[in-house]
Amino acid sequence: MASYRRSACPISALRFILRHCGVLVVRLFPQNLRALILNMLFTYGILRLQQLLPLNPQGFGSVSPDLAFNTSASFTTNTNWQSYVGESTMSYFSQMVALTFHNFASAAVGCAVAAALVRGISRDKIASIGNFWVDLIRQCLYLYLPICLLLAVFLVSQGMIQNFSSYTAVKTLDTGAAQSIAQGPVASQVAIKMLGTNGGGFMNANASHPYENPTPLSNFLQMLAIFAIPSSLTYYLGRMVKNQKHGWSVWSAMFMLFLAGALVCWWAESQGNPRLTALGVDVAYSSMEGKEVRFGIFNSALFATVTTDASCGAVNAMHDSFTPLGGLVPLFNIQLGEVVFGGVGSGLYGILIFVVLAIFLAGLMIGRTPEYLGKKIEAFDVKVAALAILIPAALLLGFTAWATISQWGIAGLNNSGPHGFSEILYAFTSAINNNGSAFAGLSANTPWYNTTLGLAMLFGRFFVIIPVLALAGNLARKKIVPQSVGSFPAFGPTFTLLLVGTILLVGALTFLPALSLGAVVEHFLMMNSNNLF
Repeated sequence: MASYRRSACPISALRFILRHCGVLVVRLFPQNLRALILNMLFTYGILRLQQLLPLNPQGFGSVSPDLAFNTSASFTTNTNWQSYVGESTMSYFSQMVALTFHNFASAAVGCAVAAALVRGISRDKIASIGNFWVDLIRQCLYLYLPICLLLAVFLVSQGMIQNFSSYTAVKTLDTGAAQSIAQGPVASQVAIKMLGTNGGGFMNANASHPYENPTPLSNFLQMLAIFAIPSSLTYYLGRMVKNQKHGWSVWSAMFMLFLAGALVCWWAESQGNPRLTALGVDVAYSSMEGKEVRFGIFNSALFATVTTDASCGAVNAMHDSFTPLGGLVPLFNIQLGEVVFGGVGSGLYGILIFVVLAIFLAGLMIGRTPEYLGKKIEAFDVKVAALAILIPAALLLGFTAWATISQWGIAGLNNSGPHGFSEILYAFTSAINNNGSAFAGLSANTPWYNTTLGLAMLFGRFFVIIPVLALAGNLARKKIVPQSVGSFPAFGPTFTLLLVGTILLVGALTFLPALSLGAVVEHFLMMNSNNLF
């Protein structure tokens, strides 16, 4: 072990994981890999055979092989990316059994990984970081099911539908043309979609559809539900490490980033589009494309910020229609790793990776061995933390570059120039960071996009979990030493600002060039009235 700790090469850290973390790779990983494959095959089979299964009053046929793979990978990884129109593709059986099941299970997986890392930090010289299956079952039975039942009943009281009826055929008042109004068990899926930070909508329009988001109160509660569990996990962190100030400091860093993003997005959208303003359109309405009038600009910008700070992906407005800087905020939120509260569990273990890096940087600045809550941060810990950050960044930029130079990638664009680039960048950013929202101008329901996005979701989810668990196991084996006056305190304003600075520095250095090619260039083109695009 010592020979690997002396090396600063990330490859040696990966070799250490594969060779020495026997409990992780040799025992647990094959079991979880088998469970993953079985879950995906179970979902894939239902989607391919849904025309033969019950609760299909509209008689929807089989889902295509590439779309079934994409959807199976999407819901298994808590991404809930949707390349399909829900109300015209999925039967009620597929929505409930194939998809909603994963809304519970994938959320529980994220929390179980976060719990393992927190146990590794809080426990003193132990060989175990808990039982994954016990964590999974307890969460589903004692947390998600009861609270989702209460939320679903309340959403029904607000006007959200929950039935198994066939679609309602009506005639429009103006022309008398026939129109089909979708029905289905919506409230039960929306409850876990928000509380589990899943985001997959029953309807294609997601939370902008009146059946999925009928009132301003339901809109507020859905945003609150997205942050409820990820926010509370910082309190759990403080209780477990017996340092509640540390938990609140982590929460404060998350809140500062959230507030800054929400204000910037709201400001950008409220400024409107100068091209439309020059044509005489009131600035209050020049940014209303893609937004629901009943929610308006502020609630649309706030929802976009919340859903991309967390790993949710539900939307009540189309991000593709946001102004360039307004659209940059949700895109950058996802690229930061969705550590601003983040997904259920994934947000906590994501920001703890940044905590390790921040503590390491603090140790370099004061000339002492980095120490986190009484445990020494050594070379291996920094290397696996770096891997957890570098893997999704490399995948994101790599897949985006591949798509932008390939015919299959360009063929899906409905916009050219920097906005078209942003659509591709957003798609793979959302997939690899398991968000699921999109710049919807991209036509992604093609064999190439379904396959590459499906692989991106799987790699982005599980290639990050492996180094996180390796870090948890390595920290768990360490002895907790008493903190001295020279130890860097993991709480207070200094620690919070250092953590925020580390997150922004890593995000800016990694993604600013790509953002400059897309949203930033588009903003300057929009502000220059001599250019048309």
